Amino acid sequence: MKIVMINGSPRHGNVYAAINALREGAEGENTVEILEASKLNVSPCNGCNACECYKGCVATDDSNAVVDKLVAADMIVFGTPVYWWGMSAQLKTIIDKCYCKGALLKGKKIGIVVCGGAPTDDEEYELIRRQFECMAEFLNWDIRFFKAYYAMGKDSLAGDEKAVAE
Repeated sequence: MKIVMINGSPRHGNVYAAINALREGAEGENTVEILEASKLNVSPCNGCNACECYKGCVATDDSNAVVDKLVAADMIVFGTPVYWWGMSAQLKTIIDKCYCKGALLKGKKIGIVVCGGAPTDDEEYELIRRQFECMAEFLNWDIRFFKAYYAMGKDSLAGDEKAVAE
């Protein structure tokens, strides 16, 4: 299986630790690629509709290359820190650009990893989960997992042996 993971955090902290642990666990039988959202040149969607939801984006940046990797993937793992009760802007920009080939992204297997500075029963995780559920319903995505982690310090998840093993 081809798995593309998107690190929606601009730093190599808790989200990166979680995604990297997933990568290590999945690499044996799968091809895994991690995209660093903050290192990509992806402009926001301007709603021009030139893409018609399958042609690709007219922007001359990394948008089409990134979305093409997601289209080619069997599974997409989205990783994000909690930013003001939602996903990071870096991840949201990539998700918004998926509109340019949304018709080609139907039926994907997905996973979601969220790290935040509040206990995992906090509303912020539920808001992010619900947003992904709405996208999944629209695109017939099969959500394989949603994992939320409480990680207050920048590198606290990496030191949590139980979470990393999970």
